[in-house]
Amino acid sequence: MSDHIIEIDQLSRRFGSKTALDDATIRVPRGLVFGLVGENGAGKTTMIKHILGLLKAEHGAVRVFGRDPVAEPVAVLARLGYLSEDRCLPQWMRVDELMRYTKAFYPGWDDDFATQLCETFELDPRQKIRSLSRGQHVRTGLLIALAHRPELLVLDEPSSGLDPVVRRDILEAIIRTVADEGRTILFSSHLLDEVERVSDRVAMLHQGRVVLEDDLEEIKNDHRRLTLRFQESPATPPDLPGQLRREGGGLEWTFLCTGIDGTQERAANEMGARFVAEQVPTLDEIFLAWRDA
Repeated sequence: MSDHIIEIDQLSRRFGSKTALDDATIRVPRGLVFGLVGENGAGKTTMIKHILGLLKAEHGAVRVFGRDPVAEPVAVLARLGYLSEDRCLPQWMRVDELMRYTKAFYPGWDDDFATQLCETFELDPRQKIRSLSRGQHVRTGLLIALAHRPELLVLDEPSSGLDPVVRRDILEAIIRTVADEGRTILFSSHLLDEVERVSDRVAMLHQGRVVLEDDLEEIKNDHRRLTLRFQESPATPPDLPGQLRREGGGLEWTFLCTGIDGTQERAANEMGARFVAEQVPTLDEIFLAWRDA
């Protein structure tokens, strides 16, 4: 059995003249939270549709649980839970009716767990879905996605349009799910602070390309925001090894660099400058630097 629950190799997809995915390759290991980040239109949802078997790869290959999700949809989807950004739930049903309806599709549906989730998410089983708030819609969708205890949970912008308190509650539910049962979660969002809170590993998409993929801890360890101060203003904008972004002027310049290995400090000394600040950047800052590099 592969250590990777999702394997995407050199996946490309075009819609007319627009390139949605461009030679994208990622590996999602089992038993962790994998954050898929990028601005709207970066290709996140298109990649998820390939994982779900809703789109067939034009170039490259997609494997989920070692299987082709287009050729073997039942074998893949039976082991997968999914919450979409649009959260299309049948508005005429009650919550308990939706639970019974969904149960028919999943032999592994756990009634006790579904009831527990209903209580945890503070949902009234008798309430009509059309009367639910946005937050309750998300909680209901998450209940449906989780109650058959899937090996893989795919969340596509699950907190889109929600207030911060509801977003925090959803993230806590995701964390509990992983902590309790060690399942795999693919979590797609353009809100990088959310991804940074819950993810073990991250892939950054920009214009359909994977610009960076690594464990979150390694990404943070390999990037620094460095502030240099000169005794005299340099005649031309200074450069540092591994710089992704540079800003400033006069005597003080700030760089966001990757590949932190001591060469940056040596380069600063050679330019007659010294470090006055060194900070770990946020995931948002790292993504923006790679996007604009």
